[in-house]
Amino acid sequence: MSINHAVLAGNLTRDAELKVSPSGVSVLEVGIAVNDRIKRGDEWTDRPNFFEVTVFGKRADSLFPMLTRGLKVTIEGKLRFSQWETQDGEKRSKVQIIADNIELPPRVTTGDGQPASSPEYTPPAAAGTYEADDSDIPF
Repeated sequence: MSINHAVLAGNLTRDAELKVSPSGVSVLEVGIAVNDRIKRGDEWTDRPNFFEVTVFGKRADSLFPMLTRGLKVTIEGKLRFSQWETQDGEKRSKVQIIADNIELPPRVTTGDGQPASSPEYTPPAAAGTYEADDSDIPF
């Protein structure tokens, strides 16, 4: 039996990029930074880890306008290992997260139901959890 399940909570490192595959499937790519706490001598410090996240299909289209640099998100999905060779013959590899669910921060509103704004945080246009639909994944 194998289990391939990853859950990450961190901040997006860049605005989402939306592309369309040759078969017409939307492919959204974004980066996430997740910190580890490590002890160096007597002090604890944060060590960032950077991951690539990919979302396919209708979810990619829906999430694209909301996933902006700095946004705190929780991502649930599976790890995918890829390797390839460059035109110069160098071998490359990466591990990416194929997202099944992306949870956005709750939308902040004032007492009259209007979106709240503050200098530190501007909420996205909508918030929620997006469930995977395996028919969206092109493989």
